[in-house]
Amino acid sequence: MATANSLSVRQKQADERRGRPQRQKEKYMFETNRISVSVEFFPPKTPEGVEKLRVVRQQLYALKPEFCSVTFGAGGSTQEGTFKAVADILAEGVSAASHFSCIGATRATVRAQLATLKSMGVKRLVALRGDLPSGYGMGGEFHYASELVAFIRQETGDDFHIEVAAYPEVHPQAKSPQSDLEAFATKVRAGANSAITQYFYNPDAYFRFVDDVAALGVHVPVVPGIMPITSSTQLMRFSDACGAEIPRWIRLRLQSFGDDTASIKAFGLDVVAGLCEQLRAGGAPALHFYTMNQSVATVALCERLGMVARA
Repeated sequence: MATANSLSVRQKQADERRGRPQRQKEKYMFETNRISVSVEFFPPKTPEGVEKLRVVRQQLYALKPEFCSVTFGAGGSTQEGTFKAVADILAEGVSAASHFSCIGATRATVRAQLATLKSMGVKRLVALRGDLPSGYGMGGEFHYASELVAFIRQETGDDFHIEVAAYPEVHPQAKSPQSDLEAFATKVRAGANSAITQYFYNPDAYFRFVDDVAALGVHVPVVPGIMPITSSTQLMRFSDACGAEIPRWIRLRLQSFGDDTASIKAFGLDVVAGLCEQLRAGGAPALHFYTMNQSVATVALCERLGMVARA
């Protein structure tokens, strides 16, 4: 059985291996409460959804997010809704990052969209390969996110801060873990400034990923993506689709709650808050919350973490 002393030694060794010195608890509580956050939305499809998201944004602005990102929506839908939501956020005086997909796109269309975003005042992009819209063939002049990053840099210089995706648990379509690491390194070398990860519930996967890309000579901030747990069935569906692993003990506990949504949310808050604490203690540069266009779970997490005053 591991003793408290042996666990402490093991943690110190892990910290030294990752280049993250141990902190005294008091200093940790003072410093890490200031960790920056960002939040992610998807573009609403109805007028009611637009109004609901406006209210949600106002509630989440209490967290003082570094920026708000907007996805393309499920299945790789068009960018019109994305650009509209980005414009709304900018009009509210908050920095906005537009997701930017390249699959099926041409250099001419990307060039025009970059010009539009620049004229809107957008300073940040999340550059992705993306999913093909329904009914489209492969087509396009880009096949990898690294090609999009390189093109953005070629066309716009340093006008945009470019985020790319990272997969601590390996991209579901990667040929191997090593090829996935090398693909990430290629995106960074093409000009990416930082990365946001797919969500995960195993912090060791994140720390291992950071160590592995550093070993490849890649040194950019890798921000953990955080998915609050509010629904067992929703989480299972999303995770099966994107390849995120739900640890067996979490899956079984969620299943045991059945339709008891209050217990699911309380358990989810404990699990995800604990994950965030480990990430902060381990030196994660920021936290990026996948809000699902809801505010309650993300605000509750930040309150638990001491990052915002309780209402």
